[in-house]
Parts: sequence; C-alpha cells; structure tokens
Amino acid sequence: MIRTGFATREGTAADNADAAKVYVLSNGTVGAAVIDGIGHGPHTSATAPLLAETAARVAAHRGALAGILSAGLLIADEGDDGEEANAVGVAVLVDDAGARAAWVGDCDVLGWDGTRLRRYSTPQVMGEWVRQYGPPVEIAAHYDDWVRVSLHSATVATTGEVDIPDEVVLLLLLSDGAHDQVPADVMEGLVREYHHDPQALANAIVAAARSDENGYRDDATVVVISRTA
Repeated sequence: MIRTGFATREGTAADNADAAKVYVLSNGTVGAAVIDGIGHGPHTSATAPLLAETAARVAAHRGALAGILSAGLLIADEGDDGEEANAVGVAVLVDDAGARAAWVGDCDVLGWDGTRLRRYSTPQVMGEWVRQYGPPVEIAAHYDDWVRVSLHSATVATTGEVDIPDEVVLLLLLSDGAHDQVPADVMEGLVREYHHDPQALANAIVAAARSDENGYRDDATVVVISRTA
C-alpha cells in the first residue's frame, strides 16, 4: 500500500517559491515532485506549482526522468519579458515494481529502510564538485548555494537518476530549505517518531526547519511516500 503526505512552509525572504504535487493513477501508481524556485522573480511563485504538477503527472505515466525533463521544457525559454522563472526539482515514480527518482539541482530524495535514513541523491551544486578535489570542507561549503544544473537547461545527461532499493519503505522528497535547515539527527529522529504517519512526518519536518545565524529561513517543502505491504 502506498500512502503520502505533503507539507510546505514559507520562508522569511518573500512569498513561497516552493511547490509540490502527488499524482495517483487509477492503478495506484504514484508520481510525485518537489520544485524549488530559484530566487523570487515575478513569475517564480506562480510557475512553481505548474512545474510540480507537470513533473508529477508525467512521472506517473512515463517515469521520473521524463517528469523532470517535461517540467524543464516549460521554462526552457526565458519568455517575452526575459524574466521567466527557473527552478530545481526532484520527481519520483513509485509502483508495485519499485521506485525511481530523478533530480536536478539541490532538491533531495532520502529513504528509510526501518533502521536508518539515507540520502539517495547527490546535490548538483558547486560545493559537491569542489569536495571531489579535496579542499577543506569549510571551503567547499561556501559553494553549496551555487547550483550547477537547473530545470531550464536540464538534459538527459545532466539529470541525476537513482533506483530506490525495495527495502526502503519510506521516501522523502525535500527542497533545500528542508534538508539544509533541519539537522540530520533531527530529521532521522522525526522519521523514527512519525514513520507510520506520512502526513504527520511531513508536517513535523517543515516545522523543524531552523533559521540561520542571520535570521534567514528558506522555504521548506517535503513530500513523504510510504510503501508498506
């Protein structure tokens, strides 16, 4: 059985530029997506829900990769006014055969196997690229906000993909305002406490997002997908 939960929490900067959608086919297949708009431009908050809807619906029918790329096509051109929205995102297809996720940018997919919480995505940010070459972690961290791939330029070659193992019973799709501003130990503690209730877990995660030392807190969005026998 597949159950889902969704929650979002506006940050301190402006209106909420995150969006999410869960779409369920008649046969029970689930397509889901979390979109994180880049910045707060004139179209961002209005476009993000459209991108999430597209990614989730197409993912349910054609797979997570197709969902991400289809959403990207909606903003591949900057528009007549030159200020079309851009975003990053993660999509997943979950059915009786398993689960597969695709992402661009720094949205994340985490999985819980009943024992531990594991990250299955690799953030496409310059900080991760720098870490591969060995500089101190504090130097690499300065580049974590520099997104290397976004939806408007995403291709098959630049979109991350991963098959989620069968033993993973809970999936979390997260914007960076959730996974970056909820400490890892807090996140795992919430999963242990609320893993039986996807909606309660989603609510708890966005509520746990913390402001930084300057008082800034990003928009935080999560989709929780539970797949149990």
